[in-house]
Amino acid sequence: MSAPFRGVLIGCGFFARNHMHGWADAAGAEIVAVCDRDRAKAERFAADFAVPRLYTDAAAMLAAEQPDFVDVATTVESHRVLVELALAHGALTVCQKPFAETYADGKAMVDAAAAAGKPLVIHENFRWERPLMALKAELAAGAIGAPTFARLSFRHGYDVYANQPYLAKTERFAIMDVGLHLFDVDRFLLGDAADIHARTQSIKPGIAGEDAFIATIGHKSGVVSSVECSFASKIAPDPFPQTLVWLEGTEGTLEVTGDYRLRLHKGGRVTETDVEPPVPAWGERPWHAVQDSVAAFEAHVVDVLAGRAEPQPSGAHNLQTLAMALAAYRSAETGAAIDLADFIAGGAQ
Repeated sequence: MSAPFRGVLIGCGFFARNHMHGWADAAGAEIVAVCDRDRAKAERFAADFAVPRLYTDAAAMLAAEQPDFVDVATTVESHRVLVELALAHGALTVCQKPFAETYADGKAMVDAAAAAGKPLVIHENFRWERPLMALKAELAAGAIGAPTFARLSFRHGYDVYANQPYLAKTERFAIMDVGLHLFDVDRFLLGDAADIHARTQSIKPGIAGEDAFIATIGHKSGVVSSVECSFASKIAPDPFPQTLVWLEGTEGTLEVTGDYRLRLHKGGRVTETDVEPPVPAWGERPWHAVQDSVAAFEAHVVDVLAGRAEPQPSGAHNLQTLAMALAAYRSAETGAAIDLADFIAGGAQ
């Protein structure tokens, strides 16, 4: 058996703990060092996950370790510097989403990956959730014929600010936090978008950005989709953190429900399948679907490292998803639908 691919992780925050558990489960990979500017955080991570070395300087870590892959799990403002640094050291680079605040920064990272000849993989784990993978498989098998309409919904009232207090101070919140995930799933299921029209709301008092939005999307294929998100919905039981889907086609309809059921409406009948993922040994409800998807994504990265798969999604692919998010903000500001090709040609500002 060949030696595992050697990786390092930068950023020892709340969600990075899921990354570390996922890497521990990924056969063929090992994290040999972690880095955080806060030494106490790095020390806790190294102790909790039995990582042999820790650093407070990413450049020093990369020079010393020369890893096969780098997992950048920091907040967005540091991504470009760290991604370009990792690529310059010849490492496959995984970057947490949103991978850039601006289209120019995203494009620069994609160009850096091309110049280095190394994959840039964006940590868009929603598309790796078991219910959505099962939905995609049914769609690809022709279960509902050609798709015509889809609705993706991520509405809840879970207190996301408790573990990630910086979210309350984020001026671009719902679209850049979960909207990017939903737009990626939308493209994963239905292909590229041609235009987008969006409205945003700020419901919770005292937050800096929007905590709800709705977007209608016209796809190049002619399919129309609706993507909606709210962090301020009062629902019992709260479906967090599930993405609910309604997907219509020429021969039937597929539905992902809040109790992890995949329902096929076809020929006057409804067929139901349980698509709930198991709770990982290191996980807990209600996070298990997300935690399972992180492990699945990181297993995929090992396949990319081994040459068995192409990145899903790559930086180049996710750059178009970032453009959708930025165009959604432009649409909300202007009230107009935004043509994505024109928006990108204009610099996606």
